[in-house]
Order: sequence, then C-alpha cells, then structure tokens
Amino acid sequence: MPDIKALYTDRDIIIVEKQPGMSSEIDDNETDAPTAVGKLCGCTCYPVHRLDKGTGGGLVLAKNERAAAMLSAVFSQHKAEKHYLAVVSGTPDPTKGEMRDLLFHDRRCNKSFIVRRARRGAKEALLEYSLQSTATSRSGAPISLVSVRLHTGRTHQIRVHMAYIWHPIVGDSLYGNESDLITRQALHAYKVEFIHPITSKKLEIQSELPADIQNLIS
Repeated sequence: MPDIKALYTDRDIIIVEKQPGMSSEIDDNETDAPTAVGKLCGCTCYPVHRLDKGTGGGLVLAKNERAAAMLSAVFSQHKAEKHYLAVVSGTPDPTKGEMRDLLFHDRRCNKSFIVRRARRGAKEALLEYSLQSTATSRSGAPISLVSVRLHTGRTHQIRVHMAYIWHPIVGDSLYGNESDLITRQALHAYKVEFIHPITSKKLEIQSELPADIQNLIS
C-alpha cells in the first residue's frame, strides 16, 4: 500500500494526500484511503467527499461520526472550495470560462454524459476553468495546464466537461484521450478550502503537483 502523507490533522479531521490508484471510499480489499488513514491515526476514518481512483491530491476525512456528519454537510452544501489542476490536449479557447450543464452518470458503464433535457438521475454540474500555461508534449502535440474550481462534485465532472469542449484530460482513456505519456488521467486535487465545522477555523490545504504530471509540462 502506498505511503499516506498527512497534510493537516486535529482530533476531528485529517486531510491527506491520496495517491493515484487508491479508492477514496472503503472497499473490500482494504487498500482504500480511509482504511490506510485509519491505520495511520489509530482510529476509524470516514470519507466525506471522493476523488476518482486515478486522481491524486487532497482528501478530507473525519475521525469520528460527529465530525463526519458535519463535514458531509459542508461538502454536500457546496461550502467547500475544491481546486484542481489538469493537463489537457490542445489550448482551450476561450482561455477561461464557466461550464454549467446537466450531467447523467450511467452506472452500468461508469461513465458520465452531458444531457440537454432534464431526466431522471441528471444533476446540474458547474465549474470554472482557467488556462495556466501551454507546452508541447514529447509526442509533439500541444497541451495545456488548466486550473479548475469545482462548484459541484458530480462523478467524473471535470473529465467529461473538458472532453465535451474538445480538450480531454491527457491520459484519460475513458473520455477519449489515452496516452503513452502517463498511465492515468493527468488530474490533481491541489487545494481545498473550508471552514472547520467544529472550530470555525478556516482551512486552506494544498497538495503539490506529482512528478508524473509535472513531467508532462516541464
């Protein structure tokens, strides 16, 4: 199991740097982040939001049931600011913008789709993106580093939104951008901000961009 790095901890909350490949939810194989973090801090840990298995970065967990209920409310009511960095194909034009769509997640194929009409299971999805830099990949193709503020937390939201505007995330085979430059989608949860529901302290925690994504744009 990969090492778990704690970015912040107190008696109620722990924020860790989830490694790509780890589930952010409890699984039967006990190779998930909550189980690993529980072993690290010697208590039962409760996930209050999720990151895709192939996405690394800051993951917030609660150390007790009271904190879990309060933190879950913070995230479900969109009171936490979630910021990501992604490497995408091409250069987005416009270089910044807002995307607001209805997303439907098909559990049968574990894939999300943008739909134009309200239907059962479709949920509003909102994010803002901004171009940070451009580069040329080792294969000679143009790529871009994009920052994303996620206002809603729909399944695969950033991945499907970027693919929809023809700039899929590098390495994301599910949404049409398989790459030999990286073994997963080049997406990282680099910052989370929220008011601690128990202490009322503002937390702003950052996670460094991992080497495999840095190598794409260096």
